[in-house]
Amino acid sequence: MSHPEKFYPKELSWLAFNQRVLQEAADRNNPIIERIRFLGIYSNNLDEFFRVRVADVKRQIMIHMNAGDDERADYSKELLEQIQQKVQDLSVEFEAIYQDVVAKLARYNVVMVNPLNLSDYQRNWLQGFFKNKVLRHVAPLLLHSKIELEKRLHDTTSYLLIAIHKDDQETRYAVIEVPVQALGRFIEIPPEKSRKKRHIMLLDDIIKQCLPSIFRGFVEFDSLEAYSFKMTRDSEYSINDEIDESYVEKMTESMKQRLRAEPVRVNYDGAMPKDMLKVLKKRLKMSSYDSMIAGGPYRNFRDFIGFPNVGRDYLENHPLPALTANAFERCDTIFEAIRRQDILLYYPFHRFLHFSEFLRQAAFDPAVKHIRINIYRVAKSSRIMSSLIDAVDNGKLVTVVVELRARFDEEANIDWSKKLTDAGVRVILGPQSLKIHSKLCVVSREEQGEIRHYAHFGTGNFNEKTAKIYTDFSLFTCNQALAQEGINVFDMIQNPYKRQWFDLLHVSPLNNRIRLVGLIRNEVVNAKAGRKAAITLKLNNLEDATMIEELYAASQAGVKIRMIIRGICCLRPGIKGLSENISVISIVDRYLEHPRVLVFENGGDPKVYISSADWMTRNLDGRIEVGCPILEPVLQKRIIDILELQFKDTMKARVIDAEQSNRYVPRGNRRKIQSQVAIYNYLTELERHIATEQAAEQEPHDPAG
Repeated sequence: MSHPEKFYPKELSWLAFNQRVLQEAADRNNPIIERIRFLGIYSNNLDEFFRVRVADVKRQIMIHMNAGDDERADYSKELLEQIQQKVQDLSVEFEAIYQDVVAKLARYNVVMVNPLNLSDYQRNWLQGFFKNKVLRHVAPLLLHSKIELEKRLHDTTSYLLIAIHKDDQETRYAVIEVPVQALGRFIEIPPEKSRKKRHIMLLDDIIKQCLPSIFRGFVEFDSLEAYSFKMTRDSEYSINDEIDESYVEKMTESMKQRLRAEPVRVNYDGAMPKDMLKVLKKRLKMSSYDSMIAGGPYRNFRDFIGFPNVGRDYLENHPLPALTANAFERCDTIFEAIRRQDILLYYPFHRFLHFSEFLRQAAFDPAVKHIRINIYRVAKSSRIMSSLIDAVDNGKLVTVVVELRARFDEEANIDWSKKLTDAGVRVILGPQSLKIHSKLCVVSREEQGEIRHYAHFGTGNFNEKTAKIYTDFSLFTCNQALAQEGINVFDMIQNPYKRQWFDLLHVSPLNNRIRLVGLIRNEVVNAKAGRKAAITLKLNNLEDATMIEELYAASQAGVKIRMIIRGICCLRPGIKGLSENISVISIVDRYLEHPRVLVFENGGDPKVYISSADWMTRNLDGRIEVGCPILEPVLQKRIIDILELQFKDTMKARVIDAEQSNRYVPRGNRRKIQSQVAIYNYLTELERHIATEQAAEQEPHDPAG
């Protein structure tokens, strides 16, 4: 079977994932405000896709052409054409969904104001609002021959291209940035009559309505035209090899490169006249390999992630209050609780506060001697970082590994590395050749004259913000063998040339790949011997060709393989003679599915792992990642139970077939199950049961019976 038939292109698979996000915007079973927010998520995802993946395809075309490799250049060109066509098709679908959502919003008395239908009252209010609130933030860029427009624009910003018409004069052009950062995108207009209806107008439209007051007295004009556009840049950057520069300095310079990077996509209002579009394309120096995508009058829909609910509560999802883990509640300290038993949390259903409390207590506990932690992405106002600084103030040794190359968080992490260093934290930036993506923390305490280690292994970042919207597992353990191997990971980062051995942990790039291959092949051996053989995987992305080939071989040997893949899936399931024993689903719902979980049947004695690593070549070979075994049977069962609930999902699960058609899992006669809600109910009942057991243990014993 040829290569293209065995592997689905990762770029097209990613677009299939984002189409599933768009399906959530189209799903009329979702509350209307959530639907419009999914449009924002789709748009934000697509921005990153062009900044990273499309930009890479474009670079591959140039590289192969310069090398004279016509075959590979033609493949990349064809792939780019397929991407552009798919994005254009999705853009048409997007616009139809947006119009439907706006119409439905109006039925709930939330009106997106059409600038063509403004009343005199609304026009007068807008003029005052613009003069008093908006105008101070508007500075037109008048275009002339010396302006290099492509270097002056930001790729996270919406702009208006203005045509300035004057009889008997050549049309002039200007660009205005929509000042969303200063004012927000959505402006509520006070009611004229009925207070029942709430009116929202986009800042873009307010500026369009007030254009004459911007230019009057400065530029002569008879008429003004304004159309929106948005540019996306290549996010790639290079790091120079000057040895007299620090790594932080190199990364800072690399961020400046990103600001100057070439555009790879321009979204524009499809109603823009051809002469204006021609000017825009010329000014931005767009090549034939760059994407010019027409759409509706509004650009930068990523802002719609924060669309306000000015109506009734039922217009958005009913909140699922985060659960308190009763395993912690029974004890005076976090450390006492972890000594009693391994504790497994599942965010956002559990409170992330338990982890931040772990560090808060460690920061002032007299017995704590050393705190070690990996930082990849953290919240802007991070209690975790505050606790690490508090720990230094309390005389603790604190080692923080900061990954400066966390994509789009580089600047924030550079700032944090400086703040931590200034506070006295031992900051480790790690080897430049390997990105550090593990989710690891180890606290060392002195207890009865000996050092005992308390470790955290997770699938998600130490980030209070994303822990509310990403699903992730978090394991707290006092198992000294696991904790010591966690410390060895930190030692490996600080001393990359020192040989480390890991018996329990799967650590990329040392042993992760070979251990995973061994586990898969063990299932093949069991299947051929007639023993129980099955593999269950939950990943964000499955792209590595070697791992896919191993799964194909296992399928052909009779191993039943079930997978939940949120994003990229280059494996083609259900193909006779290749992958008929493999089935894949994907779940898109209110929370982003983020954990990596591996379950191997192992002849009836399951092996269960949580991991920071997806099955992508970069994660297995080019990053420091950590996979951790779940050793306690009760916690193994909990993870398996949660996975089973997801495989039973009949509302938000899609079938990933060989062509990635994104059809929903057929419900048939089964009852409706929304797995994220079902998991919340499962964990709620579990915590209630734990609380009941604890209460029974604490009841005084009556000798008389």
